[in-house]
Amino acid sequence: MPSTNAAPSRLKTTITGIALAALPAILFALALLLGRYPIGPLDVGRSLLSPIFPKLGADIPEIARRLVLRVRLPRALAALLIGASYGGTGAAFQAIFKNPLVDSNILGVTSGAGFGAALALLLLRNEWQVQLFAFAFGLLAVGLAFFGSRLYKSSPLLVLTLMGILVGSLFGSLTSLLKYVADPLDTLPAITFWLLGSLSSITWSSLPVLAFVTLLGVFFLWLIRWRLNILSLGDAEARALGVNPARSKLCIIIVATLMTAAAVSVSGVIGWVGLVIPHAGRLLVGPDHKRLMPASILMGASFLLLIDNIARTLLPGEIPLGVLTGLVGVPVLALLLRRGRRGW
Repeated sequence: MPSTNAAPSRLKTTITGIALAALPAILFALALLLGRYPIGPLDVGRSLLSPIFPKLGADIPEIARRLVLRVRLPRALAALLIGASYGGTGAAFQAIFKNPLVDSNILGVTSGAGFGAALALLLLRNEWQVQLFAFAFGLLAVGLAFFGSRLYKSSPLLVLTLMGILVGSLFGSLTSLLKYVADPLDTLPAITFWLLGSLSSITWSSLPVLAFVTLLGVFFLWLIRWRLNILSLGDAEARALGVNPARSKLCIIIVATLMTAAAVSVSGVIGWVGLVIPHAGRLLVGPDHKRLMPASILMGASFLLLIDNIARTLLPGEIPLGVLTGLVGVPVLALLLRRGRRGW
């Protein structure tokens, strides 16, 4: 006999899915409306359509149209992509490492990217060079952690985690050294602000690589979401079910590292998103990655859009995103861990 709870359960799942899909769209629209220069919904819509239908933007103030098209729209898209990237990679890393306190920074990618950006700011100062150096050194940090872990034969995931911590500490120290030798009146503030995380410098030129890497990575994580359930059971169980755990984990680590490096290279260091969002997703949709992965991606996008909207509007000066995510992430994670104390 079918369970009497099946219909309410399906209804709840449908409502949850619709809400998760609608929330990023709502926050994205708010990101175009909110700011120190007020723009009405009608003017925002006409500004968005003006490149296709020029007559619609004829009577809109030029400053409003440029603000929507050149500042708020690329920034909102970047927040959407970066949040989705952190949410998806955080859920993937927690699954393959079987650790609820792991996120995409565990292998040192953030520290490596931070050092690369600081080096570029010290020597070059060009925006695209800063992004390139951050991306390259983020990949280098994970490469060092991975190949360093291959020197040891026992407990590969544990050794990889330890090597990631070591490499992250190394690049963190190198970044401190660069800050020490940087010009305190010019270069040092630029390095410090970049490391705090912000989307204030996002332009359309920042988006192509970020969008390409993030969309492909999100699609990959969505395709292999069922494998994450198997990998989270352990290597022996994965082999028994016909999955090669070493190869699968390596592919996930490579894709997640590329996504994280691309995100950090354009936004600076933004923590806590990949750690908090998967926990919230588990409480909302459960631990099954067939539902958890899409939920983490959508919730990550919503969370960073919300944080960025607050950062732009709460105070007269813009608050760095890394500061806000820490202030919000710590109490939220503590609350989530208390509510989910029966297990993750």
